[in-house]
Amino acid sequence: MPREPNVLNDPEALFRYRIVSLVKAHQYSGLGPSDAVRRVAGVQHLYDDMTVRKVSERTVYRWLAAYRDEALGGLHPAKRSKLKGSRVLDEQLLKFIAQERERDRDASIPELLRRAEQYELIADSARIDRSTVWRSMCRMGIETARRKHPKEADMRRFRYPERMQMVVADFKHFRAGLLRAKRVAVYFLDNATRFGLDVFACTSEQADAVLRILYRVISLYGLMDLIYWDGGAGFKDCEVLSVVSALGILAIRGRARYPEGHGCIEAFNRSLQARLLRGFDSAEDIDPQCSALTLRLRHDLFEVYNHLPHESLDGDTPHERFTQSSRALRPARNQQWLTQCFTIGLNRRVSADHVVSVDGVQYEVPRGHAGENTTLYRRVLEKSEYRDALYIKHKGELVRLEPVDLAFNARSGRARLQTADPHDRPAVVSKSASTLSFEKTYQSMLETDGGFPDDENNQERQDEE
Repeated sequence: MPREPNVLNDPEALFRYRIVSLVKAHQYSGLGPSDAVRRVAGVQHLYDDMTVRKVSERTVYRWLAAYRDEALGGLHPAKRSKLKGSRVLDEQLLKFIAQERERDRDASIPELLRRAEQYELIADSARIDRSTVWRSMCRMGIETARRKHPKEADMRRFRYPERMQMVVADFKHFRAGLLRAKRVAVYFLDNATRFGLDVFACTSEQADAVLRILYRVISLYGLMDLIYWDGGAGFKDCEVLSVVSALGILAIRGRARYPEGHGCIEAFNRSLQARLLRGFDSAEDIDPQCSALTLRLRHDLFEVYNHLPHESLDGDTPHERFTQSSRALRPARNQQWLTQCFTIGLNRRVSADHVVSVDGVQYEVPRGHAGENTTLYRRVLEKSEYRDALYIKHKGELVRLEPVDLAFNARSGRARLQTADPHDRPAVVSKSASTLSFEKTYQSMLETDGGFPDDENNQERQDEE
């Protein structure tokens, strides 16, 4: 029997031949045809690409019949001509849909069917399945996917000409140390000069890290006109937006899947990964502590990256472009104003036992504010991982609040009233209406002199005494 090379080289044909061979082997062992087919169809079979397949009994019977009639040639999968249109839709309707789609790219399939109904190409647009039309359009090569962005969206590449006009901020995730600890670094990059302003390492995308590096950048280089960041968790925090608005800096949130807007920071991240971070993963000599990582990252940023030539800068380094810029830096007004901008006001109501709750933590308030709607002042620069920095105005001064120590309050004694000074007697309280009514009802049986009038005998007796 002549062998067909195209059949023997076909993995599907060889797989079918193995199934037929299994059925024949079971028949030679004494099983009937139906039992042999049932046994082969009841188990899974390994395909050529090491995947597992299961074949139905009906398929096995069909392959047996094809092998009996045409030998190996019958096991070759039949080639089917590729359909370019539809067997159920009219050719005139498909031509109309192609023309309308070319003229109106955003027209939906139901809209195209309604137009065809108005042109009397079809009787009822509701009776035609839109999925059938969609598959026909795909076979005809007509674009069916929606546009990712509306045509009105202005998504062009841009770069500001001078330094500190726009600063791009972003988080970069990586692993560090032998235990592959998860860490993240927040970078601030100047858009015009690609100059790395600062970096800070932390354990997750935190708003505190963004505010700390923002304060450091403003202290070193001054205020920027606007900040561009993505939708990370650290930038969505209300505290960050409150501080940025108090500083008078415009905040722009980047659009998803818009690399043209933050392409400089994405290119920087790829360069950082190739230059430094890929050596941190599983490295024995890398300390995963955030302070140690911050020191390493700042050395790489200030001593290495800022002095590397950039093709986008015509061979200049970011440090050269930043220092040679003609735009003057804009420092903060003074330290007091800068500290005030990094102080956020929180409105809270003080409970009857002089307690306020902030972020699920209860803080004790000085006496005298019970039941008041007061303003707390959070100094974000003094905030730590385990302790918040909350202040309240008490008698004209800012007093820092501490969390309530319930165990200490349970052991401590209660405050007692001070003993009044005997010389400082309280004023006599006027008689109440009830007392006056009682005295009228049960007035004294004696005279005003108590039954002892001041006659001459009483006067003489008093003189003798």
